Amino acid sequence: MKRLLPISLTLLILSSAPAYAEWAAVGSSENGGGVTVYADRDTIRRKGDLVKMWYLSDLKTIQTVAGNSYLSSKLQDEYDCTEERHRLLTYTDFSGNMGSGTVGYSNSPENKWEPVQPKSIGQTLWEVACNKQ
Repeated sequence: MKRLLPISLTLLILSSAPAYAEWAAVGSSENGGGVTVYADRDTIRRKGDLVKMWYLSDLKTIQTVAGNSYLSSKLQDEYDCTEERHRLLTYTDFSGNMGSGTVGYSNSPENKWEPVQPKSIGQTLWEVACNKQ
């Protein structure tokens, strides 16, 4: 006789694997040891010309800042689609790749608006958030 798992247990098993599907690669750089940046289009929240979006910075080599070692960071930026500027709202560093492992550092600074730099990963993120790409 074939035994079926309860649906709640089946969903738990399916959801326990790392979920990378929401992250879409938008750019990479070999500067500073190599990084790939992923955007999560499902987190885009628009209010007029302002848009908030989460993205992930995944490093090829471990970085250490002020005693904190990390291989990835999840960040949320706010983008001004009219003025072509952005500001960091919050970020969390992780010991493993793709936002895995332990949290090393987390911060929600009050950053000022900065212009989007042309031909940068920041410009690509702004284009994704503002639906220009």
